[in-house]
Order: sequence, then structure tokens, then C-alpha cells
Amino acid sequence: MNQNQIAYFINQYPKVSHSFIRREILALERQGFDIFRIALRGWDAEVVDAEDKLERERTQYVLQSGVLGLIAPVIQTLIRTPVKFLSSLKLAIRMGIRADRAWPYHLVYLAEACRMLSWVQAKDIKHIHAHFGTNSAEVVMLLKLLGGPGYSFTVHGPEEFDKPEFIKLREKVSHAAFVVAISSFGRSQLFRWINYQDWNKVQVVHCGLEPSFHEDAVQPVTSAPRLVCVGRLSEQKGQLLLVDAVSKLLAKGIDIELVLAGDGEMRPEIEALIRQHSLESKVIITGWISSKQVREEILASRAMVQPSFAEGLPVVIMEAMALRRPVLTTYVAGIPELVRPGENGWLFPAGDVDELVKVLEDFLRTPTEILEKMGQAAHQRVLERHSIDVEAAKLARLFAQAISLN
Repeated sequence: MNQNQIAYFINQYPKVSHSFIRREILALERQGFDIFRIALRGWDAEVVDAEDKLERERTQYVLQSGVLGLIAPVIQTLIRTPVKFLSSLKLAIRMGIRADRAWPYHLVYLAEACRMLSWVQAKDIKHIHAHFGTNSAEVVMLLKLLGGPGYSFTVHGPEEFDKPEFIKLREKVSHAAFVVAISSFGRSQLFRWINYQDWNKVQVVHCGLEPSFHEDAVQPVTSAPRLVCVGRLSEQKGQLLLVDAVSKLLAKGIDIELVLAGDGEMRPEIEALIRQHSLESKVIITGWISSKQVREEILASRAMVQPSFAEGLPVVIMEAMALRRPVLTTYVAGIPELVRPGENGWLFPAGDVDELVKVLEDFLRTPTEILEKMGQAAHQRVLERHSIDVEAAKLARLFAQAISLN
């Protein structure tokens, strides 16, 4: 009997912005676990990274045959284990009351769990881990009630903390073997919304970086006034504020260049604001790029700037610091646990364009040799807190303990 046979379940995998999940899975495999990858979708998604393409081939997709492909597994589960099915159905309906999504969605989650049940039983899966506390956590909870293995899940934020009561976060934690928070801040937010008796289930495990990402990347800081902002072009990331700040700096005669590395739903608005301020030669949007290209953009820049309004603890900040670049970012969520003002970066109040301009001015006046010292301090801090093999070892112990108690 292989006690190291576990499954990972993600809404969409692989995904450009979820390289941290891939790193975690591969690190656990180095720890001796056999990981069965399951995702709702992703077989038809755009992937640009060679490693993501390989991961797609190794992943089983629940919705690849569409919703109609779930009908047969539902009927089979009802016939084989009617009592467990009805118990799970009751919970699914209850999860749909005063929820962020109407109750029919929760019936689909139950159907998805039925589809996964035969897979995890055939693979003799001992435990299943989900990423994010939204619908993926509900699916694995329903899967457990159907007779599947015990489960755990990682809460990243900020989405889960925006609507904890409507995604029934307390219920999901109560049924889980344990829950992972990616920062101390995340743990504190979980404590706000779950039963005190379940506080001991919450464990802090950081997202991590592998040595190959940064070990050969000692590259001098450029003298050009170039910054990079990496992430989805979305409301919570604050790129519109950043474009306004660039315009204000240029109006004061201070030169600056900005690369927005990413894509997303806010792109048309950001592009319109760039045109409005005539910043086409100063602000560039790359669209989705591979992990390798993100790395190259960071190395080509003087620092990373992330004016986020809401976050968990962004992996891109870890990546920039690992590549010896200081970070300019906001006092949001778990970020101050990593970024130390004056030592490895700058922190400023979220949503305050004037403070952002002041920080950018201070940064642009800072000599290159000082920035390189800050970058080295950033590199050291990340190595101490975000080694993927160290963090995967924490997860491995939690999985082993959960399996032994199952």
C-alpha cells in the first residue's frame, strides 16, 4: 500500500499565474510523493511555458467531456452508495443557501465530485489537496462525503476573505484534515471566520521558489529608470494608479519607464489611460508571457513595483527579490512580512497616488550601488523564508500526519 499516493485538485491547471502550484507539486514529488493531478479545466487554455505544457499532459480534466459527461458518474454513485450520495446532496444544497453562487452550481460541484470519485478510488489516493478556498475546496469536501479520501486546501486570499460567509469557509475548514495559509496575515484572517476549535488545523506554509530560478541570475542592476509590474491586469492590482503616477513624474521632468507584464480584463481601460496621458513610449504592456520571460523582464528592470489594493502574498514579489531586485509595494495583507522598508524595498499606502509618486521619486534618486545592496538583502530574505523544498517538506509532514489519522 503506497501511503504517498495523493491528489492535487485545482480549478484550472496549468495556468500562467499559477506557476507556484507547479513548483509545489514537483517539489513534493522530489519528497517521494506520487501526485495525481486533477483540474476542472485547462486542457484548452493558452500556455506558453514548456513546463506547463508538460503538466497539461499529466493532468486529468473533470469537464473535458462537458457537463453532460457528469451524468453517468452521478447515476453510478447514486446506485452504488445511495446513503452517502444523499448525505452529500443535502450538504450541497445547504452550501447553496445565501451563497456567492446559486444552488444549481453546487449541484454541479457534487456532480464533479462524483466524476472524481472513481478516479481517486482507482488510484488508491490517500489524501487530496486543493488550492483556493472557493469551489475547488467545496468539490473535495463533497468528494470526502461520497466516500473519497480526506482533504486539505490552501487559502491564498484575497478572494476568500472578500466573501468568507458566502463561500462557507467555516464549513469547509470543519470537514478538512488541515488548512494551509500562505502567510501569518492569511492565518489571522482564517481565524476570524472559522470555529475556535478548528484554529489548530490552520498551518502556515509559504509559497516557494526553486534554486534553479535564481541561482545563475546574478545580473547588475540597470542604470535605466525602468520598472516592471507583473500580474493580471485587474482592479485589485492597481495598474491604473501606477499609470497616473508615471504621468505625474514625467510632468515633473523625472524620467521613468514602465513594463506591465501580464494581461487581463482591465487591459482596455489601462491602454485608454496610457493613450490619454500620451505614454505609449513610456508604458509597455507585454500580454501573457512565460515564466522565463517574466524572469528576463525582472532582470532587465531596476526594481519591481506592485501597487496592489488587495493581495495574499504575491509570488512575483518573491521572484523579484530572489533575482536581487528591490520591490516597491503596498502595506497590504502578507506583503510586509516579506518586504522591509529601507532594507530590501519600499512600502507605501495602497490607493494613494501622491505617496506612490514620492516613493518612486525616492527610488529613482537612489544610487545603483545602494539598490544592489538592497537586492542582495532581498535575495537573502527570500532564501530564508521561501525555499520550495523547505516549504514542501512542511506540507509532506502534514500530509503524512493526515493520512495516518485517516
